[in-house]
Amino acid sequence: MKDNKLKLKNYMEDVVALLIDELIKDRDMCKCEHCRLDIMAIALNRLVPKYIVTREGEVYAKTDLLSRQYRTDVIIQLLNAIDIVSKKPHH
Repeated sequence: MKDNKLKLKNYMEDVVALLIDELIKDRDMCKCEHCRLDIMAIALNRLVPKYIVTREGEVYAKTDLLSRQYRTDVIIQLLNAIDIVSKKPHH
């Protein structure tokens, strides 16, 4: 049985969560949950949100991820956030 309940979601959170692990795995920095969430928060605050409501909207947002420029924008913001947090972790 499918859940037909509509939900509002910033799909950009999923994109950032997908890419963050790839970008921090080989870095010499703290990778604890607090630092990871700080990086995500900084990046998300600098990126344009992509709100979706339906499954069709989610599929549309995923096709945007395939765009080279879209992916590059997310990576740039994540790298900036990684730099900030790795220099001054909050723990």
